[in-house]
Amino acid sequence: MKILIAGAGEVGFELSKVLSEEHHDVTVLDVRHQGLQRVIENLDVLTVEGNATSPHDLVSAGAKDSDMMVACTSVDEVNIIACMMAKRLGVKSAIARVRNDELSQKDSPITPSELGIDVLIHPEESAAIEIHRLIKRASASDIVPLAEGKMQLVGIRVEKNSAVVNKNLRELAVEYRDNNYRVVAISRRGTTILPNGKSRLMELDHIFVLTKTEGIEKLAKATGHKDERIRQIMIAGGNEVGRILARKLSHDDQNWKIKLIEPDRDTANNLASELRDILVLNGDPTDPNLLATEGIQEMDAFISVTDDEESNIISALMAKHLEVKKTVALVSKSQYVPLSQTIGIDSIVNVKAAATDEIHRNIRQGNLLIVKGLHGINAEIIEVEAGKNCEILNRPLKNVKFPKGMIIGALLSEDDVEIATGDSIIKKGDRVILFVQPQAIPKVEELFHD
Repeated sequence: MKILIAGAGEVGFELSKVLSEEHHDVTVLDVRHQGLQRVIENLDVLTVEGNATSPHDLVSAGAKDSDMMVACTSVDEVNIIACMMAKRLGVKSAIARVRNDELSQKDSPITPSELGIDVLIHPEESAAIEIHRLIKRASASDIVPLAEGKMQLVGIRVEKNSAVVNKNLRELAVEYRDNNYRVVAISRRGTTILPNGKSRLMELDHIFVLTKTEGIEKLAKATGHKDERIRQIMIAGGNEVGRILARKLSHDDQNWKIKLIEPDRDTANNLASELRDILVLNGDPTDPNLLATEGIQEMDAFISVTDDEESNIISALMAKHLEVKKTVALVSKSQYVPLSQTIGIDSIVNVKAAATDEIHRNIRQGNLLIVKGLHGINAEIIEVEAGKNCEILNRPLKNVKFPKGMIIGALLSEDDVEIATGDSIIKKGDRVILFVQPQAIPKVEELFHD
């Protein structure tokens, strides 16, 4: 597929990297020479220096011949105008990253399609939804719901002296035979391991486990996590992510006590008027004295979502030092993500990765249903439908030779959700949950083609 990407920032760079690895024909358009230079030095894609709102520059970048336009610059207006123009120039499909949620609201007087936008991406809402899930599961560092919520991919740290330390997966399968789960990846000191039955779990491994939703509490206990209930929550930052998150938390039936700290007085006043069930304070959310005065030591969860990602990390570390059970920091630089658990933060949420995942899901075509990247892991979770020409239908999985870099985690039929074993058989129409490294994705598409 020929894809034109407007914007060479973090989102554009990561998207270009993933798509070029999947052998798409990618062109990156940006007005900033410095941003393009990073793309030129690291990726095998075409680059054009120009303005995404200029018809001439869009034509120079190949808009007339492109199958898809992805506008992901840092400016909403540029993304909207770029999609409008690209659609007029003949691009078949247009995706725009827009921070302001006004266009996506049901009562909006103008719909995205009327502006030539086929898919509208709102990364701040995606990030808020991810944080909301993490708060509801205190022991998890990552949660990806699958199969309409019947199954979860859970990221969790193996604590020191937990019951699973120094045991291989074959031993654990026998010991926990009554629990329906599968370890699909291990992150160990920055290295991604796709495990087999002989792989052993070590202290402080960050493991990714496919489990039925009802099995998460048993998983947390086995990996050494206590039953941690969240009651009091402090949110640092009342920006778009903080506002959406606070609204979601206040609408839950958990009876949480929530404090939100916002430095801008007008924003704080507006939030106080909108969020009646939340105590909104005007102050610097990175000030240790203010946080101490407002009782950070008494909090069960501390979520830092200000626009200063370094301050988010430092504030979350300080909260962890004060023994807050759950700490979450919002970042935008992908290089901060692998550091999160190494330095003690429970979860890192990358707002730009959320945008990249959402865009990527809409670029993928055919029978690939869900695509989700994972923090600190060089792989992604994919849900794919087995078509009539799927090469591995009606055979036990233990008799199939799979490409390197791919693990089948679960099968979803009309009647059942099943953790995959060697005896599992894929039938036509089944949905298959895979854990795949980037180099193996073309092989996956070959195996599961319609």
